Formats: sequence, C-alpha cells, structure tokens
Amino acid sequence: MFLTIGTTGTPERPATDLGFLLHKHPDTAQAFSTSYGTAHVLYPEADAERCTAALLLEVDAVALVRRGKGKGRGGAPDAALAQYVNDRPYAASSLLAVALSSVFSTAMRGVCKALPGRAEQPLPLRIEIPALPARGGPALVVRLFEPLGWVATAEPVALDAEFPEWGDSRYVRLVLESDALTLAQALRHLYVLLPVLDDAKHYWVSSEEVDKLLRAGEGWLPDHPEQKLITSRYLARRWSLTRQAMERLELVRLAEADDSEVEEIDNAVLEADGADEGADGADEGADGAVEGADGAVEEETRTPEKPVPLAVQRREAIVAALKESAAARVLDLGCGQGQLVQALLKDVRFTEIVGIDVSIRALTIASRRLKLDRMGERQASRVKLLQSSLAYTDRRLKGYDAAVLSEVIEHVDLPRLSALEYAVFGAARPRTVLVTTPNVEYNVRWESLPAGHVRHGDHRFEWTRKEFRAWAVRVAERHGYTVGFRPVGPDDPELGPPTQMAVFTLTTTTTTATTTTEKEGEAA
Repeated sequence: MFLTIGTTGTPERPATDLGFLLHKHPDTAQAFSTSYGTAHVLYPEADAERCTAALLLEVDAVALVRRGKGKGRGGAPDAALAQYVNDRPYAASSLLAVALSSVFSTAMRGVCKALPGRAEQPLPLRIEIPALPARGGPALVVRLFEPLGWVATAEPVALDAEFPEWGDSRYVRLVLESDALTLAQALRHLYVLLPVLDDAKHYWVSSEEVDKLLRAGEGWLPDHPEQKLITSRYLARRWSLTRQAMERLELVRLAEADDSEVEEIDNAVLEADGADEGADGADEGADGAVEGADGAVEEETRTPEKPVPLAVQRREAIVAALKESAAARVLDLGCGQGQLVQALLKDVRFTEIVGIDVSIRALTIASRRLKLDRMGERQASRVKLLQSSLAYTDRRLKGYDAAVLSEVIEHVDLPRLSALEYAVFGAARPRTVLVTTPNVEYNVRWESLPAGHVRHGDHRFEWTRKEFRAWAVRVAERHGYTVGFRPVGPDDPELGPPTQMAVFTLTTTTTTATTTTEKEGEAA
C-alpha cells in the first residue's frame, strides 16, 4: 500500500515544515513494525519549495491470516485461498488507516512542539493514493471528501488496460488537494474514510470503535451529509454500534447548536425528570399541610390515608385524556425515564407508544425500566424509544394520533420555545396534543419551597394560569387547533391546581402560513 502527502512552501514557511509536523525527518528513511507487516516513511523530495512524505506499508499476508484466525471474517472456514490471495497488500484499506494512526499519531492529534502554532495553521496539501477500493464508485469518493474542503479527483482503474471492454475495476486513483485544512484534519479524514470506501475492516469491530470514530470525526462528522453511511460502514454495518454512534453524534450537534457541553445536554433532561419526580413526591406531606390546622387534633387520633403523589395523578389524567381522544398511536415527547410509557403499555388500546428524549442516559434508564430486552415480541412491537430534540423538526414524529408534553416546556428557554411549538404543532401535527406544566401560583403551598423559587433549578420559567392559557390559545390559533384546560391535582379555589393541563385538538389539516419561526424550524 502506498500513500503520499505533499505540500509547497515559501521562504518564510518552507515546505520542509512538513517533516516537523509529521515528526519524521526528511533526511532519514524510517521503518516501523506493525502487527501486519512493516511501515516505511521516506521523502521522495524535500526542499523549501516542495516536500513530499510517502508512507509505504508492506503487508505480511500470512501474519494477517494468523492474527485473524477465529476472529470475525479472518477466521471464516470458507476463506481458503482468498485469505492469502487478495488485494490487502496493494490497495488502501483499514490496514493503511491503522498504520497512519500508529506512525503519525502525534501529527493526527495536531501537536508540534518544534514549531508551536504551526500545526493549527492550514497547509497547501496534495494527497495521492494510487489504488483505493471504492465501493460506490468515484461519485461516492467525491461525496465523501468534497464536503470536507477537498478538491477530489477519483480516476477509475481499468480491470485491464489491454482489454478496455472489460470495464473498470472497483479501484480508483485518488488525488486530494486543499489549502484550507490542517495536516491533523487531513490525517483524521483519511483514517475514517479509507476503511469506509473499502467497506471492510481487517479486524473485529467492537464498541471501542465508536470512541475511535468520534475522536477522529470531531469537528466534521456531526455535520457531514453522508454521516449515516460513514458511521455504518466504519462500524462494519453493526447496527447496535451504528445506533450508539449516531445518538452520540446527535448530542454533539445539539451541543454545538446550543453552545453547550455534550454532558450538559445529556444530563439536563435526566436530572430535571428526577427532580420533578422528587418534587411531586414532596406533595405527599404538602397536601396534608394544605388542609390546615383545623384537623390537627383529629389527626392525632386517626391514621390518614396516604395521598396519591402528584406524578401519579398527572399520569392518570394524561391517560384518561388520551382515552377520551380515542388515540391509539401516542408520542411521549420528553419521555425521561419512561414512567408514562410504562403506564400506557398497560392498556392494550394504545397500539404504538414512542418515547422521545434528547438524553441518551434517560433513554437507557427507560429501557431498563421497561425491560425491553426481556419483553415479549408482541409487547415489544408496541413500544419504541428514540433520541431526538424537540427544538428541531423530525419526520419520524408525523402521523401519530396524539402527543404528550408532560412537564417539558418549562425546561425550554423562552426564546427557543417557538421552535418546539413549530416542531410539534406545525410539523408533526398529531390529532391531539396534551401539555402539562407547573402552576406557579400554587408554589406557596409547598412548605419546602423557598419563596420566589421555581420547583426545580432547570426550570427556565413557571407560568401562572393566565400566562399558560394565553400561550396555549396563541399556539392553537396559529396552528389550527382548539384548546381546553383541565386541573391536575387538588384544585385550590384561590390558587388553582399544582399542575395545569391543556388539551389541544386539531381542527384543520390546512398548512399554516409560513412564519419566521417555521422557517427556523425547517432550517433546523
């Protein structure tokens, strides 16, 4: 296998800086032992104007077979002669990608102590690979590299130049040129995309490959138009690993959009859900206190019934409203740890229940709560858990009878609430939408809640009954719904209920006028 990396220079920045960036001296030919053969690094040319580094990988086919024996494809009993007679010693593949990461590991990290700051600067780069397997043809090669800032030329290699009627092989001669990328970025692109184009790996793919992919893909893979294909092929089409990687890439994309850390995005809903459940449990004591001191003496002589937690009352109210709407296919938007999904599964009239959350950890806990891995086939066919953000439209959410936003909207920043509104009411457009949220007026009844505080630190706001009704009416009018309101929990004659619920019912399928909010939602 053979690959060259070339650059040009100026008197101020000589091309031989490439040697410092690669940490390989141009005057020395070096050899590195690998598990599958020997990697050689040499410089066909090296002066101030032009410098080219070459990586030559001599593959030991016998060692490759021995190391693969009993592991994945390498141990297949029907491989026979193909184990020894194949294109591995000649065509760029995952073998070359591994050699790149091993021989140029420091360069791939963008570290160069000899020339501080140089590694972060773009270089005029030209990369050539004489024989590259391209399952998908030259067009796929271009689709993979050009969105990354490369000018890609993929010339098909004929099966036999003397017999042109035989057509082209699956190999191309690849030339990549760019003056807008750093050397580290270029190496990371090659590390991921070489095995993707070959659509095969020479070693068993485990969960560690997900971490490798995300490290090498940092800064470019989350927004690549061929992200799904790259992820699937890199992980040898193992669907469980591909799903895991796609979920983590989505978190990265959301974090970048919100200018947040990935951990903040992943933890926010999970923590909020747990805190809300804790706050709901607190009303076991608070409900008794609301009754006042008049019954204090009587309380000493009898054992009071344990009050039903507000969280349970809320789920019961939601299930009752869904039954009234005759919904069979239900979305739980912001499902958290899956309590509502679990409750809906107990009623066979709900034939499809989909839990949606942005937090992978919350979905993992929900999966354990529901025991999805041990669920019978018929029951498992009724439930799905999906990762998605309600700040963006999602085609998967269309066509459902009902959607539930239970204690969700208060976790959304007010400036971004319009995006959620459009994603649910404008794009998904379920026939019924149920929205529950705290009634801030009732907060004075919580003895443990300091005055002026919201029920949880992650709540961006808590509305009065008037504010909630005004928002709900405005959303309904904008998107073609009618809306009604119901109390959840003890309905205080002065302060109202602890939880307020709006029931939206679709009245028209006519597409609403395009607004700025809708454009933002579509763009997202």
